[in-house]
Amino acid sequence: MEDSGEPLDPQPPHPGDHRIRDGDFVVLKREDVFKAVQVQRKSKKVTFEKQWFYLDNIIGHSYGTTFEVTNGGSLQPKKKKEEPTSETKEAGTDNRNIIDDGKSQKLTQDDIKALKDKGIKGEEIVQQLIENSTTFRDKTEFAQDKYIKKKKKKYEAIITVVKPSTRILSIMYYAREPGKINHMRYDTLAQMLTLGNVRAGNKMIVMETCAGLVLGAMMERMGGFGSIIQLYPGGGPVRAATACFGFPKSFLSGLYEFPLNKVDSLLNGTFSVEMLASEPKDSASVEESNGTLEEKQTSEQDNEDSVAEGPESHHPPEQETMEIVSQDPEYKEPKERGNKKDYIQEKQRRQEEQRKRHLEAAALLSERNADGLIVASRFHPTPLLLSLLDFVAPSRPFVVYCQYKEPLLECYTKLRERGGVINLRLSETWLRNYQVLPDRSHPKLLMSGGGGYLLSGFTVAMDNFKADPSLKSNASTLESNKTEEPAAKKRKCPESDS
Repeated sequence: MEDSGEPLDPQPPHPGDHRIRDGDFVVLKREDVFKAVQVQRKSKKVTFEKQWFYLDNIIGHSYGTTFEVTNGGSLQPKKKKEEPTSETKEAGTDNRNIIDDGKSQKLTQDDIKALKDKGIKGEEIVQQLIENSTTFRDKTEFAQDKYIKKKKKKYEAIITVVKPSTRILSIMYYAREPGKINHMRYDTLAQMLTLGNVRAGNKMIVMETCAGLVLGAMMERMGGFGSIIQLYPGGGPVRAATACFGFPKSFLSGLYEFPLNKVDSLLNGTFSVEMLASEPKDSASVEESNGTLEEKQTSEQDNEDSVAEGPESHHPPEQETMEIVSQDPEYKEPKERGNKKDYIQEKQRRQEEQRKRHLEAAALLSERNADGLIVASRFHPTPLLLSLLDFVAPSRPFVVYCQYKEPLLECYTKLRERGGVINLRLSETWLRNYQVLPDRSHPKLLMSGGGGYLLSGFTVAMDNFKADPSLKSNASTLESNKTEEPAAKKRKCPESDS
């Protein structure tokens, strides 16, 4: 088949999209630990897993490249070396005669520190530790691999730079501080996207308090096509995780937001422009500079980084930052804003722009033909779902996430009483990770206790009998006037003479 020549993407792909560019959001990976940062030339140093370094040298390299931290915090691409095969290894039969008395290693901590001060790479330090270990050759092959892996993690500063995605960011948030995303596990998020039928061209409604992770996952799945209306509580939407995706501006054109406290007025038909103009203080303060929100997001990510480093990390929060900056290129620091008059004009412009976006979102919601609804918030799901279902067209899916089962059970009961929904299902996914190695494949010892619960279903048009009570009374009258079929006559059998 010949290609029509029409580009499928809303924005023509950049020839260097597979390479890291200045200003891109990337994810640093070491073993099973992740951290999201923004690449900037001559930026401040980044601290990750007890290592500090600069990101200048990763610009121009492909995603997935592994770097090694050298002296001075510089990142250099790591060259792949062939590891020795199992035939060349000298290993023992078992570990029964090995005593862990702390005397098997000839190198002391002072010797290792002196090697680091000389600038010797971590790989060479690990090799010297192996050579100076009196019990290494007596260990089994599996024990030797475990010993090398442990020492490499401690002394080798190896970091892989990967491209942000829904899977990577959800794993990162769930491992670092799951409370920020309401303890939503990554497999539960995948189920939400599937049950909600999130796809390109849809008109979706989302209400979430998961730092923007669910919103970012939906935007990635839709690929810049369609529209998303985000309902937010408080002064403005929090999109710390959404910023980590690094979406182009074309993706943001189909994103709308609407305050949650104005939903009832929109349903009652009392919503007006004056209602938005009466409360620009709170909502506009977030859009006004976008800096206050970003500072809050950065502080949240500081806490996440301290959790991700594990119990051995005791860095102060200011050393660990998510490096999230304002998405608006027109944003400037207060000292760069110029005089007060320009600042006031800029503030008014932002307020007017936000009011315009709110009116566009209100118009989209008023059509009441959304293709799906996803709710994942820390609030009780029942009043949220009962109100927002009115904006969804018939025969469309909806998904509600909650960390606990009991609120969803109450929501299930209320939906059954209300009607207008079918295929209601309350589910919980069960996840177990496996270690897959030669002769050592087994489930991992530690596993997640739970990833939350999902209530899903489909909307349908309300039944006419429920909509008009007079029809229901007429139907009952017809039922009562039905003539009953006569009972079959019984014939008495004549007695036979015996």
